[in-house]
Amino acid sequence: MATYILLTNLTNEGAKTIQKNAERIKEVDMELEYLGVKMLAQYATLGPYDFVNIVEAPDNKTIARASAAMACRGRVKILTMTALPIDEFIASFK
Repeated sequence: MATYILLTNLTNEGAKTIQKNAERIKEVDMELEYLGVKMLAQYATLGPYDFVNIVEAPDNKTIARASAAMACRGRVKILTMTALPIDEFIASFK
């Protein structure tokens, strides 16, 4: 499984949803699982992004499909990044 970082911002609609039902955040985790993505860690953050999620998925197609499925609802904007374990990164120089 590959590791990915999702940097997420709420849209106005997403902020309204969270205000009405904050538990919706956890429901999204279950939806991601259904799409083949495992949530490893999730943080609400201050600064340019509202949430940082660390997830695992079997491949780029899976994470792309899941990110698109979440974003197309209009409640979040997601920046998806591949995360390479540091030991693998260092080994690539050898």
